[in-house]
Amino acid sequence: MNAADRERHSAERAIRVDLQLIADMIEPSSRVLDVGCGDGALLEYLTTFKHVDGRGIELSTTGVNACISRGLSVIQGDADADLKNYPDAAFDYVILSHTLQAMVAPHEVLGHMMRIGRRAIVSFPNFAFWRVRLDFLLGGRMPESDLMPYHWYDTPNIHLCSIKDFVALCGKMGFRVERSLSLDSTGRARRIGAGIFTANLLGEQAVFLLTK
Repeated sequence: MNAADRERHSAERAIRVDLQLIADMIEPSSRVLDVGCGDGALLEYLTTFKHVDGRGIELSTTGVNACISRGLSVIQGDADADLKNYPDAAFDYVILSHTLQAMVAPHEVLGHMMRIGRRAIVSFPNFAFWRVRLDFLLGGRMPESDLMPYHWYDTPNIHLCSIKDFVALCGKMGFRVERSLSLDSTGRARRIGAGIFTANLLGEQAVFLLTK
């Protein structure tokens, strides 16, 4: 293994499993917009190892500053309000990672993503995961987990959904699921395909690649 391969493998271990799955779906040298890019970990990986023309939009000042310190092209903005200003077909991929559930109007955001990009990649926590169901059933209170570590009264997650909910929304909006993966609590990924019942029960989070 040469130095470049060692650096890439080290970077893969450093980013979240769902982010690595997203990165694997993106073709090299693509035009990419990362919506809600956080500290820029995914965008930096894509820029370094996939040589993408990467841009980002992030709401928090902390996240924007972290991205700028990484040398990334990121602006501060609100996806709910600002995506409408992007031109049609400006990117090959538009990414929304673990941010859909925090959107005021997630269906409108998804519509703009598909207008702006040839493909959209969306990841989100699955509220129908068996452990969430069990916690709610036995505890009678809104569940908290590593993926949703907030109290019901201070959470930014205002539109939680299940894998089945998201598939139904894509169908309603006329978007095709090109690829879909669920991740269990250990980070193991499985293709969803026709096994949506099992994925909806056992998947703690999901990643979808969408086309028109």
